[in-house]
Amino acid sequence: MKPLRVLVLVHEGLVPPDSIEGLTDAEMGPWKAEYDVSVVLRELGHRVEVLGVGDELKPIREAIERFRPHVAFNLLLHFWGVGIYDAHVVSYLQLLRTPVTGVNPRGLLLSHDKALSKKLLAFHRIRVPKFLTFRQGGSRRVPRSTRYPLIVKSQNEHASLGIAQASIVRDEAALLERVDFVHRNVGPDAIAEEYIEGRELTVGVLGNQRLTAFPVWELSFENLPDRAAPIATSRVKWDHAYQKKVGLVSKAASDLDPAEAQRIQALAKRIYRVLGLSGYARIDMRRTEAGEIYVLEANPNPDLCYGEDFAEGAEAVGLGYPDLLQRILNLARAWPTPWKA
Repeated sequence: MKPLRVLVLVHEGLVPPDSIEGLTDAEMGPWKAEYDVSVVLRELGHRVEVLGVGDELKPIREAIERFRPHVAFNLLLHFWGVGIYDAHVVSYLQLLRTPVTGVNPRGLLLSHDKALSKKLLAFHRIRVPKFLTFRQGGSRRVPRSTRYPLIVKSQNEHASLGIAQASIVRDEAALLERVDFVHRNVGPDAIAEEYIEGRELTVGVLGNQRLTAFPVWELSFENLPDRAAPIATSRVKWDHAYQKKVGLVSKAASDLDPAEAQRIQALAKRIYRVLGLSGYARIDMRRTEAGEIYVLEANPNPDLCYGEDFAEGAEAVGLGYPDLLQRILNLARAWPTPWKA
């Protein structure tokens, strides 16, 4: 394997230390993926430079001109605090003729827009929750036919930003109140979608044209408070102490019938292709008691920490963590771009 120059792009403030000796899991939490990726890439023999990115593109260009990376390993989730701007950073890297890991710009834009992606999936007869959208300053009319409960979230942001137990609403007054919350605190567009009772399933997918679907994974809670809904709130996603308190469990959904599991994996690949994704992504779904599968969204930025569900799913299909990262690098360099034509 030829050693590569790899520029790892991380958020400013999340540049990992050289050593984690004496640090707790909670202290490592914010930058664990950044540490795991950079350390393992070096262990693979690659020359790695980690760049903390703030609110300017100039440092990226300067690093590329100086370091001349073969590939950029992108761990950015947003730019200027705006989730959908990560697609523009990837576009900028492509303009600089630098292969970049993860989903291509168009796939990022489609998957980040929860309303547009649902329309595309519905067109292809893939079951998605019914939904309403509310643009800041736009109409607040709620159709009389609206059925509750709904879950209200940002239409474009990800990483569970703004999602809490209060996001689940059961009448029009609560709906409009939560929409106002999203407008004030998260972003200009809110989406209210049908809340699907059931098991939360995810499937990791890896590839460009030829795809590998990882085993079906499940997110569940062992100690959830009474009347609390089993949803991945912002607190569940980022608060390690709270994860332990509610008994968060992420593991393979091994009790599914093998034929059903294969159908779910095939569905994940189909969604990946419909949205034009590349590199790697995670497809989030809900399974009702009746066995119906609803697609919630495609996550183009799944957690790449060692030991988390995406890496564990890769392990289950024979891709250890170093092999997974190397495969991600290879897919980035293989993605077709105009300058390679």
